[in-house]
Amino acid sequence: MTAAMAALLAAPAMAQTTLRIQTHYAPETVSGKLAGQFVDDIQVMSNGEIQIEMFYSSSVVATVEAFDAAATGIIDCDMTGGAYQTGKNAGFQFVGDIMGGYATPYQQLSWLYHGGGYEAAQELYNEYGMQLIGWWVYGQESLSSSKPIAGPADLTNWKFRSPPGMETKIFENLGAKPIVMDFTEIFTALETGIIDGADASGIANNVGLGLYDIVKHATYPGFHSMPSDHLACNKDVWEGMPEHHKRIIDTAMQKLALQTALTFEKKNAEAAAQLEAEGVTLHAWSAADLATFRKAAQAAWIDFATTPEAKALVESHSNYLRQLGLMAD
Repeated sequence: MTAAMAALLAAPAMAQTTLRIQTHYAPETVSGKLAGQFVDDIQVMSNGEIQIEMFYSSSVVATVEAFDAAATGIIDCDMTGGAYQTGKNAGFQFVGDIMGGYATPYQQLSWLYHGGGYEAAQELYNEYGMQLIGWWVYGQESLSSSKPIAGPADLTNWKFRSPPGMETKIFENLGAKPIVMDFTEIFTALETGIIDGADASGIANNVGLGLYDIVKHATYPGFHSMPSDHLACNKDVWEGMPEHHKRIIDTAMQKLALQTALTFEKKNAEAAAQLEAEGVTLHAWSAADLATFRKAAQAAWIDFATTPEAKALVESHSNYLRQLGLMAD
């Protein structure tokens, strides 16, 4: 017993890591529940060595401020997305929402892990004191509309809610009239006819927003936008963690990525079937029409890539898209 006690006393203390993470998703949403499972996976796999305090619904700082809050130590990690940081560097557009590139979450994740994307993106994150851990991609977003939107010709003079940034340039070049407005304004703007449609989210989330109580057309499958939500942590915090903790978090993140893609594939299909049964017309663009959009989007990449980091990321994506046969030489 004396020898056993001496060995116990001589054993090194158990490593402990506590992380404060903020996400913009609410806990009751599909993504919020997936984030909750991510937390549970890490805490169980680490046998309690890693504890995570998850702040949902941007409860510490505004969504666009989460990245800086992590970089400066207010929180430890940002679980929103790189596209919110395009004001810092245009390169964040190409790790946040590539637009007109990959067709599925699996292709986009493949660039990150097998197409040199992780290394290219990491250089950008490190410049701002952050470490990119991974992505969770819920799939293509759908456009909602009060009138048919069956192909590029229908975009002429189409007034729709758009997020800021590169998307406005792409759709303007295709003849549409994007209007930048907050999520909270979409419903009223559709009701009053200020806009004809909206780019809000994936079709399942659009059902939750109540958009199809007003408008009866949508693009499905989606094609124009596929945001990559990230987990990015304060670089000093990440580097100060023991290697086995890093490996646990990385593994849990890759599980989250897979489950997010699988879950939304099912949820979106269910939402599409429900909408068709309720009389909403779903418009699937032809291969030729999709090629037209991708050409316009990829032309906008060149215009938007105004920094060396953005140019490097565009080149990396372009090379990989060519390998996948999604982009012509």
